Amino acid sequence: MNDLLITFYGDDFTGSTDSMECLELNGIPAVLFLDPPTPEQVQRFPDVCGVGIAGISRTLSPEQMPAELVPKFEALRALGAPFVHYKMCSTFDSSPTVGSVGRAIDIGWEVFQPSMVPMMVGAPFLRRYVVFGNLFARVGETTYRLDRHPTMSKHPITPMTEADLRLHLAKQTDRPSELVDLWHMDTCSDQELDAFVQRLRDGGAQIIFFDTLTDRHMLQIGRIVWNLHGEQPVFLVGSSGFEFALGMYLQSIGLLAKPAPFTSPRRADQLLVMSGSCAPPTAEQIDFVLQRGFSGIRLDAPALVDVETQPATRSAAVATALDRLERGDSVVLYSALGPDDPAIHATRARMEALGQSPQTIGPQLGAQQGLIVREILERRPTLRRVVVCGGDTCGYASRQLAIYALRVIIPVVPGAPLCRASSNLTRFDGLQIVLKGGQNGAADYLARVYYGLQPGDSMPAA
Repeated sequence: MNDLLITFYGDDFTGSTDSMECLELNGIPAVLFLDPPTPEQVQRFPDVCGVGIAGISRTLSPEQMPAELVPKFEALRALGAPFVHYKMCSTFDSSPTVGSVGRAIDIGWEVFQPSMVPMMVGAPFLRRYVVFGNLFARVGETTYRLDRHPTMSKHPITPMTEADLRLHLAKQTDRPSELVDLWHMDTCSDQELDAFVQRLRDGGAQIIFFDTLTDRHMLQIGRIVWNLHGEQPVFLVGSSGFEFALGMYLQSIGLLAKPAPFTSPRRADQLLVMSGSCAPPTAEQIDFVLQRGFSGIRLDAPALVDVETQPATRSAAVATALDRLERGDSVVLYSALGPDDPAIHATRARMEALGQSPQTIGPQLGAQQGLIVREILERRPTLRRVVVCGGDTCGYASRQLAIYALRVIIPVVPGAPLCRASSNLTRFDGLQIVLKGGQNGAADYLARVYYGLQPGDSMPAA
């Protein structure tokens, strides 16, 4: 077995690639599997020190979560790494009824039997901050408390109505939590900070949150977590900030070297984009490339969630995309442009008319989009670079392509790298693919993937 440092389970596919990227960027070679890997599969990647499993728990009810998490957690425990991370979104996408982080902690507690769960949600490199226990996210030049965030406060499945993470989590688990806040992080010496954390543990805290505003705070958290080494396994819950913090600290004490630079791939001959996201940043990214010559295809989302109309609607979308690709275009297929797109209401209305819960829109639509991506790639063998936007869509697309593992090719923006796929199907093995959350990336993101640009590379003139 590889000499592993950390394993992780991502609560959705896009967040899982985020953790893998953070490990790679901080000198910890990593591979992401789509299902629990066998020891033989791990051995196919002999250089890795981090192994992840991309999951789906963010879309599950508390009743559904044990069937998903128990076998995945047991598989990670069997790999024997000293740190195991339940990776959640840095915008805390969860509620008591969907994607409950509290339920995940309870399940992890039974499997790993930790003495305490460190919890860090902030990720400054993603512009997510926790200050005195409250979660903030930056959009453009404005920083919003998450219950006032223009997208997350109106999220169609898990709207954020409480930014105080202790209060938010208390609705999901009865385990007592405490906070190491900004005052302690900024005024205490290392010894004083360690003593404070120990007092919280001695006082019965089972979950300890950490404020996270700056890289200095991440370095401190990395030190605290590393010093838990030996309480095997250490069960971490939070954002990809944990991967960043551990790597940063281990580099600072000389246990890790800085990674070698990535080699950028050339510009793609053509790019296929499939978007199931309704986030404003993704809408801006689609508009950006449409203005620069990409061909846009709006999907009929209400028809795609109706079993009676799915086949014909799917076939029409594939035929249109192949026609545009044949004439030399790069293609963007999308189900909505932003959170106010009328297609969202129309799709909900169709689901209700069918007697189905609107909460199943993501899986239903994502499954159809995954099938569309697969058929396009099968019928267009020269197409080698793909972007998929939206957590559900990413999950279903990757399964349709029989992808079992991903490695980072290049970082593009934090949390959304361009990856190389390992697939059980020859057509998709080696495919260059992005599995991107809706919030990730500036307006030029899709164009940067098309050109194969890393952070700091200049965008060619339009």
